[in-house]
Amino acid sequence: MTSTEPPLLSASLALFLDFDGTLAPLAPRPQDVRVPVWVRPALTTLSQRLQGALAIVSGRPIAQLDGFLAPLRLAAAGAHGAEWRDAAGRVEQRHHAPPAAVADCARALAVAHAGLIFEPKASGLSLHYRARPELEALCRDTLTAALVAVPGAGATWEWLHGHLVFELKQRAVSKGLAVQALLARSPFAGRPPVFVGDDVTDEDGIRAAQAAGGFGVRVGPGRSLARYRLADTDAVGAWLTRTHHA
Repeated sequence: MTSTEPPLLSASLALFLDFDGTLAPLAPRPQDVRVPVWVRPALTTLSQRLQGALAIVSGRPIAQLDGFLAPLRLAAAGAHGAEWRDAAGRVEQRHHAPPAAVADCARALAVAHAGLIFEPKASGLSLHYRARPELEALCRDTLTAALVAVPGAGATWEWLHGHLVFELKQRAVSKGLAVQALLARSPFAGRPPVFVGDDVTDEDGIRAAQAAGGFGVRVGPGRSLARYRLADTDAVGAWLTRTHHA
């Protein structure tokens, strides 16, 4: 991949943006995230420029995204694609509760080790270890063993290892599949997609965008399939602001 800054967005593209680490800097706890002042006005202007072909694609539930971005209510995909809302407000959901034994294991780790944060979701869960990075191996090995111990669960569920977080998601959903679903509907249909994300969990979205004739943008360091790269959330803000002023 290249470290080249992406080109300015034309009005004919569709834009898919991750939230944490892309629009908003990462925080020690998910609830501590603060949305930069540029985000809402930039997204408002960009949505108008792109005729609504702008969506937020995140591991967070859509309800949380709406809370952070209020009063905006954009097209969105949440829970790594287990739920998505198109530009007309129609919602699709593929929620399934994770294996109880795996959820209990993640919860027990958080109880036993101060600084670990267990985050239940409608279709999966997250275990954050940002405050205790030295526990990465313990968390990985314990959570992996818990999933293996549930007969057949590995065929349906998988662990994603993101920025100081382990996330359990259904194999049948992904950010890439959510991008494909939205690209089949107006106003995204027929537009080359651009996907911007900062984590391994965004690679499916980047892959889907580039396979559909668009491009991906990786935010921050790390291996990526993306053709372009931006340094951090400030660089994302500067790029998006230049785009909507072009």
